Amino acid sequence: MLTAAACLSACVVQERVYSPPPPPPPPRVYSPPPPPPPTAYDQPGVDVEVRATQPPPPLPDYEQPPCPEDGYLWTPGYWHWTGSDYYWVPGTWVQPPRVGVLWTPGYWAFVGGVYGWHVGYWGPHVGFYGGVNYGFGYVGVGYVGGRWDGDRYHYNTAVVNVNTTVIHNTYNQTVVNNVTVNNVTVNKVSYNGGSGGVAATPTPQERVATQEPHVAPTPLQQQHVQEAIRNPALAARANGGHPAIAATPRPAAFNAPGVVGARGAAAMPRTPMAAGAPHQPPAPAGRAAPYGRPPGQPGAPPPTAQARAQGQPGAPQAAGQPRPPAQQAQQRKAPPEGKKGEKGEHERDR
Repeated sequence: MLTAAACLSACVVQERVYSPPPPPPPPRVYSPPPPPPPTAYDQPGVDVEVRATQPPPPLPDYEQPPCPEDGYLWTPGYWHWTGSDYYWVPGTWVQPPRVGVLWTPGYWAFVGGVYGWHVGYWGPHVGFYGGVNYGFGYVGVGYVGGRWDGDRYHYNTAVVNVNTTVIHNTYNQTVVNNVTVNNVTVNKVSYNGGSGGVAATPTPQERVATQEPHVAPTPLQQQHVQEAIRNPALAARANGGHPAIAATPRPAAFNAPGVVGARGAAAMPRTPMAAGAPHQPPAPAGRAAPYGRPPGQPGAPPPTAQARAQGQPGAPQAAGQPRPPAQQAQQRKAPPEGKKGEKGEHERDR
């Protein structure tokens, strides 16, 4: 019996159901990342910080304030877009972040239907800045306003404003300033490309400079930009493209002595503003005094017509205008303080 059972168990057939393996996953289709937004030229290391839908105004015409101290480098002014209007960022003298670096200005370029702002930077050589003629050594290509000689910076007095009695590391080299390209004046054009823009492309040297190590704008330069944006008088809509603060001797020193206004700009008051006081726009052209203040009263608001008519104390009178009769009679009747006191004591003795 055991032998028969063993034979039967050995003859049991185990049936296995075959399941085909799962199909392999479909091959992945490689999707390259979207291309970066177009720039004015195909170079690495150039950042587009802001985009605008309208071109910036022409560069204002202004003088350069004198260099405040030895070692300061000039950074030209430009128009900054805030989303609704352009604001002028005044040109200024700046201390470089370290010895041996030069400033490449930012510039606007029209590509793909928009105007993009390419950020400026510090580097061992001046790179491409759109061919824009910012003046004072930035003639559209490179920089001819000064150069490093070892650890000392030397200024070209032919194009920059330097007091040679104080700063002696200077030289004088004549610069040919080409203000026309193809018979078109470009000395005030503030952007590259597009209709009316500067038609310039980078030179081989500028392409190499763009690929060099760069240093971002210093904290003082960034503060300078923020101060400009907070000043409503620097909006193109308010100043018509002629800012009253076109250049400053130092960054963010908008109320310091030596501030230069653009030609054709309305005058700004020269009284220093209190810390934290809001900025006020300049008076429209043709007004006799800034902010509507009467001449000779820089800190007082103008009196109302009612106050002038009633002769209220503290209401300033216009030059040559007679005082009201009531005020004249009051002045004639009022004796000097000393005599009034003496008369009172005399009558008490009587």
